[in-house]
Amino acid sequence: MTGSRLDKLLRSIGIFLSAVSSNRYLVEFLEVGGALTLLEILALKKIEEEDKKESIKLLQVIANSGRKYKELICESYGVRSIAEFLAKSKSEETQEEVQVLLDSLIHSNPKYQNQVYKGLIALLPCASPKAQQLSLQTLRTAQSIIGTTHPGIVDGVLKVLRTMHLEVQYEAIELIKDLVNYDVCPALLKGLVALLIPSFEETSKQQSQIVSDSSVLQLTAHLPLFLQQAAAAKAIGILARGNTSLAEEMLHLRVVHSLMAAMGNMDHSNSQRQASLTLEYFVQLFPVVEEHVRRSMGEELYKLFRSNAEDLYVKIDSIQADILAANKVNVTKELYLSGLSDSTMSFYFGHCNQGQVAYITHFQKEAVEEKE
Repeated sequence: MTGSRLDKLLRSIGIFLSAVSSNRYLVEFLEVGGALTLLEILALKKIEEEDKKESIKLLQVIANSGRKYKELICESYGVRSIAEFLAKSKSEETQEEVQVLLDSLIHSNPKYQNQVYKGLIALLPCASPKAQQLSLQTLRTAQSIIGTTHPGIVDGVLKVLRTMHLEVQYEAIELIKDLVNYDVCPALLKGLVALLIPSFEETSKQQSQIVSDSSVLQLTAHLPLFLQQAAAAKAIGILARGNTSLAEEMLHLRVVHSLMAAMGNMDHSNSQRQASLTLEYFVQLFPVVEEHVRRSMGEELYKLFRSNAEDLYVKIDSIQADILAANKVNVTKELYLSGLSDSTMSFYFGHCNQGQVAYITHFQKEAVEEKE
């Protein structure tokens, strides 16, 4: 496996394994440890990337030969080896070949499809943008095949939104659009709204890594959180436009308050722009939201907002940004009392925690007292 002709040797084996009557050669190759050898090649540092790509191609041939061969690869800790290689590979062409292999292992492999699914989730935090992009694409396929979700997928996909690579962000949002149709929808919506206001712990953690007082360095340290904030605002807008019920569910999570707070982040213009565009849709969709936003902003700022939401961030001053950041908008009570939230009550009682139930019950009690 360390010879200079390894790529030629692997291609030669491939001729036999891809032949019309290849079953005999395939069995012989596997009996002498062929699959284990191919997986071991992926982990060896001294072997060239091109040789490893040939190894991946042979594994594709084996996997495409039938279910029992896919199981053999998985039983040999193949998913872990293949996933680690995808994360470390420097060649996009090779990474795409790995994606083809993982896609093959997720199909017609009920015994180990969950293992492949978890391996793809484990790839999401990796440092390679291409590996993240391909993992997200394959996860969408895996999710539709498996039908159930892993709890770790929500945290994994939300953290991917910190990327500065638009192609990765696009795939993450596409996966989020799929995931709202599964049982993780409440956790996903809650997580997205929470990202609009970066947590104190996250901000402090980033600041503690800064040894200089330079404002440029501070902005650089906060950039991943701001990128995540902007991507969350964009994703919320896409989900709300695609499904009015989801938009209403997010109102209960105080999404309007959080969007306005993001609009006040003068350190990141894209957060302001995406939050403003999404808030504009909520204002157009729900009269109660329009009323609260107008009251909170004041007439002058509200007119600027409605005249051109996309360019609002270039027109507001620091005082207006502070008004947005410090807003106290909360439309949840009005939604309940107006009866607008009836369609989503079952959603919350089906999935929410005891605190949310108590919150809604408080409004019920208050309404009865007002009538009395």
